[in-house]
Amino acid sequence: MCNITAPQFQDADKARAYLEALRWPDGPFCPHCGSTKKPMKLRGEKCRPGLYKCSEYQCRKQFTVTVGTVFERSRVPLNKWLLTVYLMASSKKGISAHQIHRTIGVTYKTAWFMCHRIREAMTESPDGLLGSGGGTVEADETYWGTSKRKRKNARGYQHKMKIVSLVERGGKKRSFHTQHVSAATLAPILRQNISTDANLMTDEHGAYLQIGKEFASHDIVTHSKGEYVRSNAHTNTAECGFSVFKRGLVGTFHHIGEQCKRHRKPAVICRILK
Repeated sequence: MCNITAPQFQDADKARAYLEALRWPDGPFCPHCGSTKKPMKLRGEKCRPGLYKCSEYQCRKQFTVTVGTVFERSRVPLNKWLLTVYLMASSKKGISAHQIHRTIGVTYKTAWFMCHRIREAMTESPDGLLGSGGGTVEADETYWGTSKRKRKNARGYQHKMKIVSLVERGGKKRSFHTQHVSAATLAPILRQNISTDANLMTDEHGAYLQIGKEFASHDIVTHSKGEYVRSNAHTNTAECGFSVFKRGLVGTFHHIGEQCKRHRKPAVICRILK
């Protein structure tokens, strides 16, 4: 079990040795050409610690264990990078960049950059369809408040941010930020991410009724009638995820926006979901 007093979190040299053992269990190899020929370790006053040179004649490039990782070309000590990764991975409700900057002793701007780079590295590309082989997938949506004024004659939650989550029981979860919660927006998401032989579980939202016919089975729980579990039919797994997610927004991040106004980047809420 790991903790914040571990040697790799306190010393940059020990952090490098820890990362080398983790990334190169069978010995160092060149990340540029992929050669497994034993590289030359460079030593001397002008050489950075942990610097190697590829032994392949056609390559001969220099590298360290951080090449090809999120730690590459960073002036932040490697032990602080590893500590930040540990804090972000072990915090159930997330950890803010302000908390990181106070904890590891860097500026807020540096902590913000580190958090975003680590989240990007944690992002997984969708691999296959959820529920393949007859598995069960829950689909549900939630809404998060916004400071924007509710437009005149707007109904329900239309002025709020909308998140749709697909959860495979015993498997992975995929979340999406959508502009609208309707059959037109949800149907493509379900078709692209859920196998047709999966068993779909949803609430009584009308957007799921037509698309639900395209899967092996579609069970509905009627929340409006006080029904939340009926035998194996429920969306509690997805709702538990929303609960933890919202606790993180209230207690950790406090304020989020749909889009960075300065850089016009994708929704911040999706960054947190990653």
